[in-house]
Amino acid sequence: MIDKTLSTCREAVSKVFDGATIMFGGFGNAGMPGQLIEALREHGARELTIVSNGAGTGPFALGSLFGDGLARKLIASFPAPSAAQFRERYLKGEVELELVPQGTLVERIRCGGCGLGGFYTPTGVGTELADGGEVREIDGREYLFAKALRADFALLKGHLGDRFGNLMYRGTMRNFNMVMATACDTVIAEVDRIVPAGEIHPEQVHTPGIFVDHVVQVERLPELVKLPKPGAHA
Repeated sequence: MIDKTLSTCREAVSKVFDGATIMFGGFGNAGMPGQLIEALREHGARELTIVSNGAGTGPFALGSLFGDGLARKLIASFPAPSAAQFRERYLKGEVELELVPQGTLVERIRCGGCGLGGFYTPTGVGTELADGGEVREIDGREYLFAKALRADFALLKGHLGDRFGNLMYRGTMRNFNMVMATACDTVIAEVDRIVPAGEIHPEQVHTPGIFVDHVVQVERLPELVKLPKPGAHA
């Protein structure tokens, strides 16, 4: 087995190139790989396409990438009003937005991970989202074709990871992460703690190591939450 652990977040993002498409797990700022994003900002790769649920909240995490002008496009469902850094760049025409309904976004990523070309969905039919898209009728109902979505990199946040890349998520960390891990060429996980192989119970491995390329432990450790073994009674 290959040891996939790296020493620093800076090392983990060192191969991200200009123009890369990157998926980010989490929801808002919760469950975001904050230290990997900070290292990416310092790394300075530009013209990035960001795939995420939103555009961040305030000048942190994804907001810092927009604030520094490192992103050229956002593919997201909820670029909230609190995403001031994105909004400012977007209104100036410096960032492109591809707005995707949240369920459609998740399914596009899942299809990318499964090797499918896409799928048909009724969501968005009859709206501006369908402009220029392929619409077909199936059993008397119109459906819009949604193309599968893949990326060059995924930056994910995990609670626990081992040296083989097996990951366990907690709370909001679990949003999007499992499908994103299957739909990217290089998957980098920031985890609260790297534990010995075998310490994560098999039933608590949410993303198997076969999908993960690099694991790095955060440099500022949060308190470790002890979770019960599957099947254990409270």
